Amino acid sequence: MSKFTSRRSIVLGAILTLVVAGAAVAYWTAGGSGAGSASAGTTSALTANQTSTLAAMYPGDSAQNITGTFDNPNSGPIRVNSVTASISSVTKAAGAPAGTCDATDFTLANPAMTVGTDVPVGTGVGAFSGATIKFNNKASNQDACKGATVNLGYAIS
Repeated sequence: MSKFTSRRSIVLGAILTLVVAGAAVAYWTAGGSGAGSASAGTTSALTANQTSTLAAMYPGDSAQNITGTFDNPNSGPIRVNSVTASISSVTKAAGAPAGTCDATDFTLANPAMTVGTDVPVGTGVGAFSGATIKFNNKASNQDACKGATVNLGYAIS
């Protein structure tokens, strides 16, 4: 092999190396724009569950505490500020004596119960308490309330 061919190979190799190196760092630039979106989810309603078992009441009975938990079917915790209890109805027992038995026969004290916390996901989670219920002792005959059921409602906010 001649010296000329050897030098020629070296020079061609060097040129080829520079061309490849230049190609490796060369690139195009461009501007542009785009768009996208995201959506916020919604929540499902929580359910308040009364956990206290109240003994059968009678006129003049002492107040009984009302306590409960929540069912949270959502994918994350939900903030609950308060639970408000109410007497939604009173159902007389079958065969109860004639007369009136209604919400006025009962006292629901401290119905607005402060919770002020995030209720985690799950069944029977979190807690509320503070309300009480008792059977009033009226001057009139209350026999119509014998065996009656006091139906409580709970509003969560």
